[in-house]
This record gives sequence, C-alpha cells and structure tokens, in this order.
Amino acid sequence: MQVKNFADYQAEHFEWSVTDRVGRITLNRPQRKNPLTFDSYAELRNLFQGLRHAQDVRALVLAGAGGNFCSGGDVHEIIGPLVKMPMPELLAFTRMTGDLVKAMRNCPQPIIAAVDGVCAGAGAILAMVSDFRYATPEAKTAFLFCRVGLAGCDMGACSLLPRLIGEGRAAELLYTGRSFSAAEGEHWGYFNAVVSQRDLLPRVLELAGRIAAGPTFAHAMTKAMLNQERSMTLDQAVEAEAQAQAVCMATEDFKRAYSAFVNREKPLFAGN
Repeated sequence: MQVKNFADYQAEHFEWSVTDRVGRITLNRPQRKNPLTFDSYAELRNLFQGLRHAQDVRALVLAGAGGNFCSGGDVHEIIGPLVKMPMPELLAFTRMTGDLVKAMRNCPQPIIAAVDGVCAGAGAILAMVSDFRYATPEAKTAFLFCRVGLAGCDMGACSLLPRLIGEGRAAELLYTGRSFSAAEGEHWGYFNAVVSQRDLLPRVLELAGRIAAGPTFAHAMTKAMLNQERSMTLDQAVEAEAQAQAVCMATEDFKRAYSAFVNREKPLFAGN
C-alpha cells in the first residue's frame, strides 16, 4: 500500500476517516463487542504499514463502537478455524498478528487508544501497542490468553507489558488472565487517564489534534527513538539521540519555531 493521501481510503472491515490530519479507526462490530477477524487483522496491518507513507495523517485515534473497545479474536471466525489448522498455517497466522504489532510501532504517527467497555485479548494488545491509552471508568481490560489454553506471550505482550506496568503486575495478568479496572490501569501507568464516556472521544481527539499540529517529523523521530532505545545501552541511546536531534535541527520546522519565538508568535509547523 503506497497511498500517500489517505482521506479517500475506503476500509472494508472497520470505519476509517481523516479530519484535520487526524486519522480515526473505529472497530465497528458492536453486536459482538468489536472482535477481530482474519480479514480485519490483515487490513489493519496493511493500513498501518501504508501509513508510513501518508502525507495527510499526522496522528491516529483507535476506538471501538457501541460502548466497547475490542473483545479480541472472534471466537467463531478465528478461534474455531484455528483449532483445525496445521502448524504451518498456525504459524502464518501468529506471524501476521505480530506483523500488525510491528506495523503499529513502526508507523510514524502517534496512536491514541480510546478504551471503553471490553478490552480483551487482542484488543488489550492493540491498546498496549498504542502510544497513549485513555479509558472510561467502564473499561475492563484482560490479557486472557491463558483462559483459552494459550500462553501469555502473544503479539509482544511479554516484551511490552512489563515495560508499561512492571514485571510482577504483568506476570499476574498474563498467568491469570484476570481483568483489571480502569482505576487499576491508571494507577499502574497502563492508562494515561480515566475520563467519562461522554468526554472520552473529545479528550482523545483534542490530544490528537494538538499532536497533528506539532512538528510531524520530530514526533516521528521521538516514536522511532522510543522503539529503538528499548535494546540499547545508555551510551548507545545518548549517541542515537544526539544524531536524531541533529537531524531535527536541520528541519524547517526547527527554523519556524525559532522565528515564531523571536516574533512572539505561535509556530505553524509544516512537518518538514
């Protein structure tokens, strides 16, 4: 997918729109609490991979319809077929879901998850992989893989979740599959904030709008460094950031910010 302008992209398995450089993905199977299917997994992966080339999207909002975020993989459309698949097909599926995680982390736009109601299994993964997570008091999140006979090491959970909430808490959730409340998630650092259902999307869209109005190239560099520095020593990280910041200092947005400061104006960033 080499699309550069995504405002006219027509999604088949979820809702997609672009307004004021903010892309909105809404999982829209509310009667089933927005589960994922083979097709929606693949289309999400393709969309996030394609967004690396987007010129009209600077921030992303990921949400679910009907008072729930995502109930994970569809029991009938995914789990049922999986129990009949041979190993090569099973591995192809798990690698494809992993590719979705990598695509979300590697797309340059910050992703904000708006979590309401059920956020379970792969839904909890989608929220975890996002750059920000905001929840309503009604949100119930669970990494419930062990409850269906699977390991907790799904789609990067054993790597990413401990970094968010700590080893002990991550181990508890991945071994027991229990759900945690929005209040627990906020206390642990999984959620950035808990807001009312009425205020959730306005809060998230306001943040997305502020990010979209900021220095796009620099934001993408921040996201890239957050990803890359996970496996670096401090010396390596400091050098990588020195190089990254020098690149940002050569952008026009850096010059625009200085000029605006001198003239006591608000900078208008163009993303280059």
